[in-house]
Amino acid sequence: MTPATPTLVGLPPAPGPIEATGRRRDAARLLVVTPASAVDTTFAALGGSLSPGDVLVVNTSATLPAALPVEGPAFGRNGPEGLLLHLGSELPGGLRLVELRTATGFGSAPFGDSRPGAVRLPGGGRAELLSPWPPTPVEGPTRLWVARLDVPGDVLAWLADHGRPIRYGEPAEPWPIAAYQTVFATEPGSAEMPSAARGFTAELVTALVSAGVVVAPLLLHCGVSSPEAGEAPQPERYRVPGATAALVNAARAAGRRVVAVGTTAVRALETVTDETGTVHPGEGWTELVISPDRGVRAVDGLITGWHEPEASHLELIAAVAGPELLERSYATAHALGYHGHEFGDFHLILP
Repeated sequence: MTPATPTLVGLPPAPGPIEATGRRRDAARLLVVTPASAVDTTFAALGGSLSPGDVLVVNTSATLPAALPVEGPAFGRNGPEGLLLHLGSELPGGLRLVELRTATGFGSAPFGDSRPGAVRLPGGGRAELLSPWPPTPVEGPTRLWVARLDVPGDVLAWLADHGRPIRYGEPAEPWPIAAYQTVFATEPGSAEMPSAARGFTAELVTALVSAGVVVAPLLLHCGVSSPEAGEAPQPERYRVPGATAALVNAARAAGRRVVAVGTTAVRALETVTDETGTVHPGEGWTELVISPDRGVRAVDGLITGWHEPEASHLELIAAVAGPELLERSYATAHALGYHGHEFGDFHLILP
């Protein structure tokens, strides 16, 4: 897969969650982009860009504390200051995708010497790396592995006791798992936060619904990030309820817009949309790759964050926006001083 927008300008990461500065999450900046305009506003003003009957499709997955210290010797490294295991997507058969990382203070860096074998985890846990993913060899070191996780008792309770949120780089300080949950989060399962919904507050959702905007839930448990150019999206578990499929189909039939909140919502919805644009209920694991060549069938707009220029998510975003509009958006955001990363500002694309 070749990135469709290689000339995008990256944005500096936000130093932390906006609520740490005493402001509400919906005070974050929002760039509303159409083919004719780019409006610099706040997330709280989202309703001004939507109309009664428009549908917001939201992801109800909650974020796991999915970073775990590796205990004891492993691949020549030792102890919690040596390696971290990032617990990624759940796979059929009880397997998991995982990534080993080098611990660096509060963050982590790539580790290029993973190999088959077992690593010890806190509280009597254990992960056995079985085979590289994807199965077809790629150039460079293997990043992701199919693994078997063995933990005592309930995995969610074990993660709550021993895990921490996945972090990259060197944030100024660690943030609690609550900072990585959205207002829609009800079902734990994401390795990393579905961060496009982070700007919503209960007050904003109430105002939108009161104005006639429809909120339609689905589920997609996010895997670990794919920041590397050329790396295909991982398989991810999803569920699109029948009621959500019906709401989207009714909106499209009435000429209303369907705006996905995040690339995760796009991927889940497009997985169950047929060639006529009709959405069906469904659940399972999706391996759908969305690119500008493939396009989208059910989505008319997208709320998203600002991704690194090499991120694989940008192929999907370009499928919604078109490469030219996306490039203009990033240039505008850069000029206006927007921030990226999971705690950053937001982008509403209405192509």
